[in-house]
Amino acid sequence: MKYDVVVVGGGAAGLGLVATALATYPGKQILMIKKEQETLVPCGIPYTITTLGSVESDIMSTKSVESAGAQILIDKVNKIDPKTKKVFTESGKSFEYDKLVIATGSMPIVPKLPGVDLKNVMTVPKDMNEIKKLKTSLTNIKKVVVVGAGFIGMEVSDEIRKGGKDVTIIEALDRVLPVAFDPEFSEEARKIMDKEGIKVKTSSKVKEIVGKDKVEGVLLESGEKIDADLVILSIGYRAETTLAKDAGLSIGITGGIWTDEYMRTSVNDIFAIGDCAEHKDFFTRRANRLMLASVAAFDARVAGANLFDIKLIRQVKGDLSLFSTSVGGTIFAAAGIDEVDAKISGFDVEIGISNSVDRHPGTIPDASKVKTKLIFSKSSGVLIGCQMMGGKSVGEMINVVGTAIQSGMSIVDLVALQIGTHPLVTASPVVYPIISAALDAYAKLNCAKS
Repeated sequence: MKYDVVVVGGGAAGLGLVATALATYPGKQILMIKKEQETLVPCGIPYTITTLGSVESDIMSTKSVESAGAQILIDKVNKIDPKTKKVFTESGKSFEYDKLVIATGSMPIVPKLPGVDLKNVMTVPKDMNEIKKLKTSLTNIKKVVVVGAGFIGMEVSDEIRKGGKDVTIIEALDRVLPVAFDPEFSEEARKIMDKEGIKVKTSSKVKEIVGKDKVEGVLLESGEKIDADLVILSIGYRAETTLAKDAGLSIGITGGIWTDEYMRTSVNDIFAIGDCAEHKDFFTRRANRLMLASVAAFDARVAGANLFDIKLIRQVKGDLSLFSTSVGGTIFAAAGIDEVDAKISGFDVEIGISNSVDRHPGTIPDASKVKTKLIFSKSSGVLIGCQMMGGKSVGEMINVVGTAIQSGMSIVDLVALQIGTHPLVTASPVVYPIISAALDAYAKLNCAKS
């Protein structure tokens, strides 16, 4: 059977692509082929451990796209033939396509260490059955070691600690959350983890996972041994590109599928979106391994709107690296480039800092302190990055900053930013975090000129 569009993968990227394609090209026949009946919301996976209570509470529904006319097939694609424009599935079916979208996602990286095959050595994949196994394994154990202090490692550790377990995080680099945040924010996150009773060992590398039939501990290169009933490997993810490679698609320098600005691959009529695709930094244009559901959804909108002709001109030439996470109830968020990477990349920067409160007055019950760091190009005054920490309001304020970065806003633009405020829901208009940080940078630049 032939379809106008065949989508391989049913995660955030695949689902977003189908929704956008249905809205942009009404009447097209669209088939999504996904391996599992139930797909998890990727960002919610760590919270199935304690906060959500069950894995079933984190399911991503396909009902909306099915009701709009898309067809869903539970099967696994094991071959793509670009010459005949067909895909072949594990169950023996084949489908012809006009346009093909690869949204195969990513898989956890498993390091080549002695002992990784022991029982109770686990990863955090985007797979419902595997996450259920992880939850079951946590039931009757006391000590957990998490290897990797990135977003997933920190969130999983936080959730496991809420369940009363003894948790140790091991990070090879010299601080937690090292990719998205500058040292001062990393230090604040570590202090919160310490307060929560989570032990953090930075600048520490795992030499071996020890045990007989099942894990008993982790041996560090320093010679220290940490007892463990369960080890979770959270050192990152790799793009799932097996189908793409076998079909002859070009692979980028980071291991993801190469695409152009419209998510088109090197083979005609085949697109790649989400974690399996290579991405580029917004400012430096360097290829990177950025893997976020928000980026996957952005890819999906770009590809979905441009499957048959270019309807949505892509003016944003890279990915902003918009992040947010929760550490012990404190929200950490970042957008754009951090100060460390900016300087490494050759930017001369000016920094604006503010410490304020997200309600006014600050005595309102749910008020929280907010620390904001804005990073500007000193010569042009253009905003290139931001980091924030505080209450839940930070999760949306960072999106305001992301919009400002995409729009090329400057220090002056932010100082003159017009906002709406209310005591119960926002910071004071006099000390609004983003504007206050911009004013700090503005003052520094003016002092330097005088």
